[in-house]
Amino acid sequence: MSVLIGQKEYFKGIDQIKFEGPESDNPLAFRYYDENRIIAGKSMKEHLRFAIAYWHSFCGDGADPFGPGTHHYPWDVASDERQRAADKADAAFEFITKIGAPFYCFHDVDAIEGHNDPKEFTDRVKFISDIFEKKQAESGVKLLWGTANLFSNERYMNGASTNPNFEVVAHAGAQLKGAIDATIKLGGDGYVFWGGREGYMSLLNTDMKREREHFARMLHTCVEYARRNGFKGKFFIEPKPCEPTKHQYDYDAATVIGFLREFDLLSEFGLNLEVNHATLAGHTFAHECQVASDAGMLASIDANKGDYQNGWDTDQFPTDIYEWAEAMSIILKQGGLAGGGINFDAKRRRNSTDAADLFYAHIGGMDTIARSLIIADKLAKHGEMDRLKAARYASFNSGKGADFEAGKLKLEDLYQIAVEIGEPAMISGKQEYLENLLGRFV
Repeated sequence: MSVLIGQKEYFKGIDQIKFEGPESDNPLAFRYYDENRIIAGKSMKEHLRFAIAYWHSFCGDGADPFGPGTHHYPWDVASDERQRAADKADAAFEFITKIGAPFYCFHDVDAIEGHNDPKEFTDRVKFISDIFEKKQAESGVKLLWGTANLFSNERYMNGASTNPNFEVVAHAGAQLKGAIDATIKLGGDGYVFWGGREGYMSLLNTDMKREREHFARMLHTCVEYARRNGFKGKFFIEPKPCEPTKHQYDYDAATVIGFLREFDLLSEFGLNLEVNHATLAGHTFAHECQVASDAGMLASIDANKGDYQNGWDTDQFPTDIYEWAEAMSIILKQGGLAGGGINFDAKRRRNSTDAADLFYAHIGGMDTIARSLIIADKLAKHGEMDRLKAARYASFNSGKGADFEAGKLKLEDLYQIAVEIGEPAMISGKQEYLENLLGRFV
């Protein structure tokens, strides 16, 4: 991949990031992410399918509830919104090609500013997608997925697809059409639905049954439109339990799987899991990965982490090797992500204001995940963890245990077996041993 510079260079003094190995002291080099290294039959690049997220990387200004933004971007100064979008695209593809990520992803309003007139906004999205299409051809960078921001505009204060006002639902549909059209045009591998405000603040004014049905109806409508217009990729839903709503209908992986099954959408969708959303739901990231993988739904990931002392979505860059090694073992065991990739839904901290900080953040995140892939592969080859897990359930492999799994035993049969065998022996789960085993490879 060659570095793509637009009308001006925004990240001067920073060359394309290269792999230099674990012994390198260069802060602008990869120590573990070697895109050509073969792990379990595929290159790291193929396994991880890294994508740069447009929103935090090129739009997020570091603002928080207590103060204005601290990140001031040189690509965001032109007086015309289309010129600002074009300048931002120059900066984005310069960064993407310098960091060496094969993919990117975006919300529609990340790419270009929104507008309340659907026709004008559609024209704006077409304008920027024309620029993206050219830059993709010039750089070889691909679109992992597109999506629509259906939560920032004030019209969506009560939801988008689930809004009690049909006129708002119609505007949501218009915006979805534009984002899907852009994703198809740019050859996106997937399309993500994140229900930022698809939930409720109070049941006192909410018809939850009707709202969930409307949510499902919009998903069916979008799938039908996209397939009719040539979309061949995968649809993803991203679970999140709360924030900005009190309760969101896509609470966690199990909830979303149940929702998709209930409304006959299971065959069209996979899950796009976010680490910080898992912890907000009271789960580990590995738990959400396992739930999704067991259902054949683990498809894509938003890579980040939360601050475990805070109860909100802090979207920090991933650095926890243990967390990712456990999750990557699940991903590796299922043969990789099913149709998606790993994007960095993570933002620099408010006081990280240098241009180089964006590189340091992504290098650290990419190295953390690449290192975890190496660890997961070593664990799989070692085999002890898999052997011990399998041994715990060996009593179901034959005899009465196998009959139970096959549905051949009645409740009376279980009673008679319990009488005959007496009190079962206590068998250790060896949790500490297994935690130490993981630690040996980390």
